[in-house]
Amino acid sequence: MDDRTQAIHAGLQAIVGSDQIFTGVATDRWSRDWTGQFEGMPLAVVRPGTCEEVAAILRLAGQYHVPVVPIAGNTGLNGGAYGADSILVSIERMNRIREIRSDARVAVVEAGVIVAALDSAVAQYGLTFPLTFGAAGSAMIGGVLSTNAGGANVLRYGNVRDLCLGLEVVLPDGRVLDLMTALKKDNSGFDLRDLIIGAEGQLGIITAAVLKLHPRPVFHATALVALEDLREAPVLLNAFQDASGNAVTAYEFMSRSYVAGYEKLVPTVRRFFETSYPAVLLVELATVRNEELGELLETVLGDAMERGAVADAVIAQSDMQRQEMWALREAAAELAFQRHPVIDTDIAVPLDRIAEYLDRIPERMAVIDPGFTDIAVAHFGDGNIHYTVWPSKNDPAVEAALRAAIDGLAVEMDGTFSAEHGIGLCKLPSMARHKNAFALDMMRAIKAAFDPKGVLNPGKTLPGGS
Repeated sequence: MDDRTQAIHAGLQAIVGSDQIFTGVATDRWSRDWTGQFEGMPLAVVRPGTCEEVAAILRLAGQYHVPVVPIAGNTGLNGGAYGADSILVSIERMNRIREIRSDARVAVVEAGVIVAALDSAVAQYGLTFPLTFGAAGSAMIGGVLSTNAGGANVLRYGNVRDLCLGLEVVLPDGRVLDLMTALKKDNSGFDLRDLIIGAEGQLGIITAAVLKLHPRPVFHATALVALEDLREAPVLLNAFQDASGNAVTAYEFMSRSYVAGYEKLVPTVRRFFETSYPAVLLVELATVRNEELGELLETVLGDAMERGAVADAVIAQSDMQRQEMWALREAAAELAFQRHPVIDTDIAVPLDRIAEYLDRIPERMAVIDPGFTDIAVAHFGDGNIHYTVWPSKNDPAVEAALRAAIDGLAVEMDGTFSAEHGIGLCKLPSMARHKNAFALDMMRAIKAAFDPKGVLNPGKTLPGGS
């Protein structure tokens, strides 16, 4: 260990104590991501317990010009927390729920609070923190804010940006930016909160947040709906929304190959349909008070079946059946990453063009790799498609061409190559290829204004720069 590294380690020990610093093989659980795609030995992993300790770590990093990468639940998919030769700042000890103000329907939490733990904590007040996705049991508030996470409930509640009122952020030079307002209206200059949300740790390390809570739904009506033609899905969504007064909380699509893959992965799983259909939708309505949701769901589905829009449907008759239906949808990441190489994407198109996209994209894949296989799922209600491809061979050039084609078609169809997972390392080529050049210039200028030394999470998000 050279003199500089010894000095950095000594400085970190003075800030957090030796028991909160990890080096070498002790960093394994932070230094590789769960997808198996990114692995790199950090200079050290440090676990601060307070905002002040985070600030001191960043001042030390600036002094020695060593990069700092914040890491939360390490559940990202795009390499945003890759930190070889960096100080990895784990926020997991900063896991206190400081305050639940049930009358105002807000919670004040530290960045290391796990998403599902917050939802459980507010349940006793009849409230929910409605951010729902497969990794909610391990993802942390700081991480989901840094990527502006979405999930299955965006249709009803919005992305996590829509669920955040205020932030506490440590800037790259160690100053603390206090934006911890609980106001829904604050038009006092530039909205720095929204700038930091989704910035992937490039502008500061989020240490706390003020979050919106919502009334916890008591009644649910859930169904799996089989379609022969996915073009019927937008019309059906509108019918559910109109009939229920916009009570649809989830409207999720699964392809034929996805359902078949899940049944192979979990051979003992209940098979809801005897026939294999091109498209299956998971539909859920939820309200605080409306015991007739099931009847409403059944009526809309009956009308759709009469006009031939729906081929078959199964309505959950118990909470266990509801959980089985959700288990089918939430296995997407496990199913996608069971094989390598894998191209897992995060595109979005206007929801009335989802069917068109899924019709067109296999043709482009076949031109590049005739032996490819694929699955697709989508948060259909907000247009977000997770299209996963397994190339027939391990060839980086082929993988890059497949990813470029997937992202390129989305952009051609007035969509985006990145909807909710962030950019990280994976999407740098797409950022360079598709992001407006002037927008990139402005983003680099903002990065330089916040972080002139380029200390925070360098090499991510912005192509060709820190």
